[in-house]
Amino acid sequence: MSALEKAMTDARTAARSPIDEIIAGRFACRDFSNAPVARETIEQILRVARFAPSGANIQPWHVYVLAGAAKDGVSAALREAHETARDAHVSEYSYYASDLPEPYLRRRQEFGRLFYGSLGIAQTDSEARSGQTAKNYAFFGAPVGLIVTIDRRLQVGSWLDLGMFVQNVLLAAAGHGLQSCPQETFSKYHRILRPLLSIPAEQMVVCGISIGHARDVAKGRLMPRADITEFASFAGFEDQSATQLERTWPWETETS
Repeated sequence: MSALEKAMTDARTAARSPIDEIIAGRFACRDFSNAPVARETIEQILRVARFAPSGANIQPWHVYVLAGAAKDGVSAALREAHETARDAHVSEYSYYASDLPEPYLRRRQEFGRLFYGSLGIAQTDSEARSGQTAKNYAFFGAPVGLIVTIDRRLQVGSWLDLGMFVQNVLLAAAGHGLQSCPQETFSKYHRILRPLLSIPAEQMVVCGISIGHARDVAKGRLMPRADITEFASFAGFEDQSATQLERTWPWETETS
């Protein structure tokens, strides 16, 4: 079974409810159609996403929503910076550890093999890889792009809150039949984005998010997931009786 087939099979097997299907069906889409997405749809996505939990309800997220000429202008500036001065730009935070331990290093290497392999890009072809990276700044052709920021005066806990908000955005988009792609690489060009979007000095650019209709849903699902036995430890469940475990799922219609 190929990695693509396994990933799709795992997603189908994991889904047991409507929300399960949305979560398991979400993927990082890197090839969007040009079908438009209405402002009202994005507003509803954000309206729902804001119910993400946050410590003391401080809600540490801010979003710049781009479409049309505004998005195209930002994309052009970022692509120019990437093509002419990429080494002059650096993110304000570190995404990966400088020395990744296992199993994280292995997973990152597997991602590289699967992702670039699916595009026919050799591991040693730095020019082709750079060209693929540049597609980020065009939001992979998506009609809507988000730039997400956080107040730099906040601490790590607020970044957890922000992550939950971003996940809510991705899932709410999927609930509207859309796909998305969270993109850390936008943080690298914060000096370009800041004047273009009037981002205050106290806000740090965290990521971008592309939102739209996937051109090919099946092609997007490439990445396998670790089995729960690799990351979850259970205790105490042996004390539960069969009676305690009986339940009816709320999304199932009871019949008499």
